[in-house]
Amino acid sequence: MALVPYEETVGVGLQKFHKPLATFSFANHTIRIRQDWRQLGVAAVVWDAAVVLSTYLELGAVELKGLSAVELGAGTGLVGIVAALLGDDLHIPFSLSHIVGAHVTITDRKVALEFLTSNVQANLPPHVQPKAVVKELTWGQNLEKFSPGEFDLILGADIIYLEETFTDLLQTLEHLCSNHSVILLACRIRYERDNNFLMMLGRQFTVVKVHYDPEKDVHIYKAQKKSQREDL
Repeated sequence: MALVPYEETVGVGLQKFHKPLATFSFANHTIRIRQDWRQLGVAAVVWDAAVVLSTYLELGAVELKGLSAVELGAGTGLVGIVAALLGDDLHIPFSLSHIVGAHVTITDRKVALEFLTSNVQANLPPHVQPKAVVKELTWGQNLEKFSPGEFDLILGADIIYLEETFTDLLQTLEHLCSNHSVILLACRIRYERDNNFLMMLGRQFTVVKVHYDPEKDVHIYKAQKKSQREDL
């Protein structure tokens, strides 16, 4: 998620972003997300797409237990936090939790990591924290730090709005995905360039819209790598 500080003059619809704390209820937990619009801009507030994607996960769209998941452009970390909580299984022995519970990697650019880490640590119980790792990931850079096809599930909320990042984001998705990985992208279609990204994604992946929230005007798209047979 881009780190773009905004001017103080904002409309009524943006006032919620200036609140220092945003509170949510997911996975039988109260999640309190610290926000810092003035210092980090759009990367440090909770956007509707993150709420919609978190709700979609909570509804059981994906069985998270045992999966390896990554959130790209995590910003405040809400989606990754919810994924880690949903992937937790309180009924298994602690000694086995590292095997059965979901492993969630929550990523963003270096400048956002301290802020992101503070939200993750504040909202995950001690027994879940070892299964949620905050890591630096700038799209298209140093991808060798991640094994090819490392993740079963790739999550992104409102990450496709900057056209200059599209090529790097596609390269990153291609690297992180195996033939069995699932990508879930939540976004509001604001501009034609947003549709252009989905078209670019469709050249390498099979893309299907799986959910739409009319109240928040947020779409969720599911993508998976095309098989060689499909490419023919």
